[in-house]
Amino acid sequence: MSFSLESKLKLRDGVEIPLLGFGTYELEYDDATNPVRWALEAGYRHIDSAAWYYNEKQCGAAIRAFLAKSGLPRESIFFTTKLRHNSTYQSVKSAIDKSVADCGLGYIDLYLLHSPIGGPEARRESWRAVCDAKEEGKLRSIGVSNFGVAHINEMVRSGVELPAINQVDLHPFMTRTEIVEICRKHDIALEAWAPLVRGLRFRHPNVVELAKKYSKSSAQVLLRYSLQKGYIPIPKSGSQKRIRANTEIFDFALTEEEVQVLDGLNEDLVTDWEVTTSK
Repeated sequence: MSFSLESKLKLRDGVEIPLLGFGTYELEYDDATNPVRWALEAGYRHIDSAAWYYNEKQCGAAIRAFLAKSGLPRESIFFTTKLRHNSTYQSVKSAIDKSVADCGLGYIDLYLLHSPIGGPEARRESWRAVCDAKEEGKLRSIGVSNFGVAHINEMVRSGVELPAINQVDLHPFMTRTEIVEICRKHDIALEAWAPLVRGLRFRHPNVVELAKKYSKSSAQVLLRYSLQKGYIPIPKSGSQKRIRANTEIFDFALTEEEVQVLDGLNEDLVTDWEVTTSK
């Protein structure tokens, strides 16, 4: 299975997304500026933000500065952001307009409902607003985050345009088999927002064994696992050294048996936020 830093995945809507992204959760305000710049300089072409991260302006400014310096076109960078709260149609349309204005990039490559919280009506109206904003050219691709099986089924039954992506925490210690299954059934790509398990299992014996075998770090093993599972990992770091190290995952491959061993480590580990069962 061959991947590179330039590898992309074609989504169900035809848009291509870089397989390795850079996450910016907990890099609030100006704390995001240097890490995003370092990521772009290291070769990342996919930056993940959110209204709730309070860094859309800083991410956008760092991207624009990089484009100006490198001479690359806007289209070379894939920028994601997310709706903070599911709400009324008009509130969501206003939130989208604010995100587009704040990032200063002209449009957003991928826009996600950040969670299913708020109930069926808020989800329905929020999604309708997102679909309309896509039609208006403000958003290229649209998706969801932290949606569980019931939420995906709700969308399928309603007959709406299905999300291109479901961004959820996915790693060997939280495999989410049922969510993965329903997303694959409906050609919804899976994006892993906690591919490194937030560092909580770097010393797990199975992970350490593979790291030693391949002369890699535990983080690199976990990211390689994510790629081989067909996920889009978006590791976050505030360290330039680790940001670069997280790109060094294309010169080795886990065997099928090793991926299966990692799959067997599931313990439904919640590393941060669990809302996939929200009503």
